[in-house]
Amino acid sequence: MRFSELMREFDVEEGTFSGDDCSVRRLSDLQGYFADEAAYEAALEAGDPIVYSVSAFTPSNDEGALHCAIARIEPGRIGCEWYLTKGHFHAWRAAAEFYIGLGGEGVMVLESEHGESQMVYLKANSIIYVPGYTAHRTVNTGDVPLVYLGVYSAAAGHDYGAIAQRNFLKVVVDFDGKNTMIDREVFLETLA
Repeated sequence: MRFSELMREFDVEEGTFSGDDCSVRRLSDLQGYFADEAAYEAALEAGDPIVYSVSAFTPSNDEGALHCAIARIEPGRIGCEWYLTKGHFHAWRAAAEFYIGLGGEGVMVLESEHGESQMVYLKANSIIYVPGYTAHRTVNTGDVPLVYLGVYSAAAGHDYGAIAQRNFLKVVVDFDGKNTMIDREVFLETLA
């Protein structure tokens, strides 16, 4: 590997690494992830905005190598649910990850394979340790973009399929101006 491949600059405002294509997720890419399907359909009829983007720096896949990604979640809501990422487990379930807040404010929903969940606040100048065997989703609860950096093993991989099949058991909603994590099923009952 050449030394010139060992460094990247990143733009905190844009949430991108230099020299990398950015993966963009629009609202239409998130069908089934928001609990309030009626609010989702109404928002989608009004347009197909970018919800979040991810730019990765993957210098090596050698044994022991690290990757990192910078992500930016736009501010917004679907009904009373905040804009969010799809969320994922790592394909290598034992792999842990660090999330480092660079700008904005939000939360991470952490969920074990057994369904135990917790909400952890993420903001600029904070760091969250995501243990192995834990699904994680990031939610922007502010009025400006949430930008953060994730550092993980190159061997971690991403398992989005498990979340696509069953989603997270909890949702984060704006309840009377307060970020609240509640059971998805309980929230769905309130919509009925």
